[in-house]
Amino acid sequence: MPFSELHQELAERAAQGLLRVRRTLTTPQSPHIEVDGKSYLAFCSNDYLGLANHPQLISALQQGAQQWGVGAGAAHLVSGHFEPHHLLEQQLAAFVGKPAALLFSTGYMANLGVVQALMGKGDTVFADKLNHASLNDAMLLSRADVKRYRHGDLAQLEKLLSETSAGRKLVITDAVFSMDGDIAPLREMLALCEQHDAWLYVDDAHGFGVLGEQGRGSLSHFDIASERIIYMATLGKAAGVSGAFVAAEQVVIDTLINHANSYVYTTATPPALSSALLQSLQLIEHGDELRAHLLRLVARLRNGLAGLPWSLMESDTAIQPLLIGDNQHALELSAALRERGIWVAAIRPPTVPQGTARLRITLSAAHTEGDVERLIEALHELAC
Repeated sequence: MPFSELHQELAERAAQGLLRVRRTLTTPQSPHIEVDGKSYLAFCSNDYLGLANHPQLISALQQGAQQWGVGAGAAHLVSGHFEPHHLLEQQLAAFVGKPAALLFSTGYMANLGVVQALMGKGDTVFADKLNHASLNDAMLLSRADVKRYRHGDLAQLEKLLSETSAGRKLVITDAVFSMDGDIAPLREMLALCEQHDAWLYVDDAHGFGVLGEQGRGSLSHFDIASERIIYMATLGKAAGVSGAFVAAEQVVIDTLINHANSYVYTTATPPALSSALLQSLQLIEHGDELRAHLLRLVARLRNGLAGLPWSLMESDTAIQPLLIGDNQHALELSAALRERGIWVAAIRPPTVPQGTARLRITLSAAHTEGDVERLIEALHELAC
C-alpha cells in the first residue's frame, strides 16, 4: 500500500511548519467563539459585516425552509431552480449594476465554471501571480494559454497583452487580494482590456458588501462599468450566508448556463439560503454604519501596531496581514496569542510566497474597539 509515502509527505510538511489542521467551533460564528472547548476572541473570520449570526438572517432562513424545504433536489437546469433563486439573481444583478446574474454553490465553483466556459485552446488567460488558488485552477482547467504577470504590474500586463494577437483574451484578478488585503488597480486594468480587446474577470470575494457605495463592491469603489467586465462575488463572507454569483451581460450568463460545468452538473443550493440572502442584501444596502465602524477599527489597529518588530502590510481593507517571515515564528506567535485567548491564523507557503509567512488579522463590524485594543496589547506584550 502507498500509505507510507503519504505519511512521509505529511511528516515533511509538519517539519517545515506547513501542516494544516482543522479546529472545531462549538458556538456560532462571531468575534467571541469557543474552539475545542476554549473561549477565544477571534480575528480570522471573513464575516466582515457580522451577519453570519444575524437574527434577521436566521429568521429569513427559518421562514425560507418552512416554505421551500431544506434541499433543492435537482440541478438548476432540471427542476432545482426555485423562485427565491430567481429573485436573488435579479436583485444581485441590479445591485452591482449588471444586466444579469447567475448563482453558483461556491466562489470556487463560479471561478472554475466561468473560465472553463469562456476560454479554451487557442485563447489566452492573463493572471496576477497572487490570484486566489481557485482562479489558478480555473485557468488550467480551461486549457487556454496562461500568462502570469507580477503582482499589480500593469506594465508587464500591457506587454503580455500586446504580444498576444490570436484568440480570446481574458484578464483575471482578485479585486481584494485575500492574503495581502490590497486592492487591484481595476480602473487601469479595464483601460488595458479596452485597448487590447480583452475581457476583465473580477473576483470580488472580499470586496462585495464592504467596498463601494452601499457595499456594492469594487466596481462601485472605482466607479467603473463596462460590458467587458465579468463580475464574481461570494455570498459567504460579508453577506454572511453561502454561495456566489456571477454578474455580466445576458449573453455571458446564457453561455454559462449552457457551458459552465460547475453550474450545469451540480445540485442547486437550497432555496432557503436564497431567502436568507435576499434579507442579507437589504442589510448590506443599508449597512453604511457597519462599514464606517469597520473602517474605524482598521485605522485603530494600524495605529496601535505601529512600531512593532513585525510590520503590517499595506492594506485599507478588513484584511490586515502582519508580516512575520519565518514559518515557525508565525506559528509560534499564533500559538502564543491562543494561549492569551486570541485566535489569529498563521498563513504560510504555499498559500503565500516563501519567506512571507504572516498572521492574517481580519476585522469585522461585529468587533468592538475594546476587542481591537486587546489584540494590540497582546501583540505588544509578545514583542517584548
